Amino acid sequence: MTAAPPASTSKTKPKQGSSLLRDTPFRRLWLGTTASGLATWALPFVLALAVLHRDLSPTGLGLVLAARTAGFLAAVAVGGVLADRHSRRGVVLAAGLGAALGSFVLAASLGRSLLLTAAAAAVAGAGQGACRPAFQALTAETVAPEHRQQANAATSFAIRTATLTGPALAALLATRLGTEALLAGIGLLWLAAALVPGRGAARTEPSDGGEPFTAAFLDGIREARRHPWFVAGLGALVTVIALGYSATGVALPLVTRDRYGSEWVLAAALTAYTLGALAGAVAAARWRPRSPGWAAFAGLAAYGFAPLSLALPVPAAAVLAAYAVAGVGIELFNVPWFTAAQREVDPGKLARVSSLDFLVSYGLAPIGLAAIAPAIDTFGATPVLATCAAACFLAPTAAALTPTSRHFGAPPK
Repeated sequence: MTAAPPASTSKTKPKQGSSLLRDTPFRRLWLGTTASGLATWALPFVLALAVLHRDLSPTGLGLVLAARTAGFLAAVAVGGVLADRHSRRGVVLAAGLGAALGSFVLAASLGRSLLLTAAAAAVAGAGQGACRPAFQALTAETVAPEHRQQANAATSFAIRTATLTGPALAALLATRLGTEALLAGIGLLWLAAALVPGRGAARTEPSDGGEPFTAAFLDGIREARRHPWFVAGLGALVTVIALGYSATGVALPLVTRDRYGSEWVLAAALTAYTLGALAGAVAAARWRPRSPGWAAFAGLAAYGFAPLSLALPVPAAAVLAAYAVAGVGIELFNVPWFTAAQREVDPGKLARVSSLDFLVSYGLAPIGLAAIAPAIDTFGATPVLATCAAACFLAPTAAALTPTSRHFGAPPK
């Protein structure tokens, strides 16, 4: 499989040895992408604070988060098609403005109208969903191929840093400003995501502009199927998210309470995971293994250590170490994965393929979350966690055996 030609040659090419962040087009894109990532992470956390402050009931929180997820899933596929048909910059602008509007309405309606709050969350989720594939494609338009891995790592590092420091800062600000002000702040982040990025490289308008939406999206699926490494990797990723992420999300609080009798293990494990992810992003920016696909799948498989540590009667330090390893591994997968898609996929279909990635990954996650707790109640935590750990190890291993997976496409010449 040969890599698709770049959409244009007028891309970011910093001088040898210089920082990519010194380049104005990429710096603007990085700021916009980071702002969208911060806003995406912050919304559920701030809504949880609203429950603590009694601005929202637990039932209301579930409804609002469900509406947000529904908006995301409905818009991510639409955003992918629109970003391939029209200006990626234009889609980012419209999606960011829509998410900002939804966030501002959320701030105004919180504690007043649950129906309006849920509707606003759906709009914010739709903006988030539409901008994700557009940002992925805009990165390919803005950054030269040899610098895309560094670019993706820089964005991931910024967002991980925010998830590490954000909870304490948000909780502090909530005591002084209130959750409504924080929701308005999320709206400002979305305005930055909409307005700060510049235009990507000029490209020829695709010829399928009059094609029905469903046919255009199916064309994106056909493009994804043309890359065996992508289909196999998506299957492995879904397995790790639906079983690994879900198992640890449900079981970590239970194990922390029942085995260690202290909440500090919960907080420390999540912090260890984020610190590991930061280290993984730094490593991924520079690391160029001889078999990048195999290395990435090994990183994805490393997430299995997290549920395995919860299944075994190990000291708390072992749990923290397992979570740190899982964090390193997930970024050693994420960064090459996004970079390979930007390199290998037909530029005119990149947003649709990216939307398929987000749609499948996010769409199936709630199923895993819903199934894990009943499974633990029926079979016990240890067998369920051990099974999930085994799935996390085996699914990426199987994906690595797929043709073209060793290099995430054609091997370098």
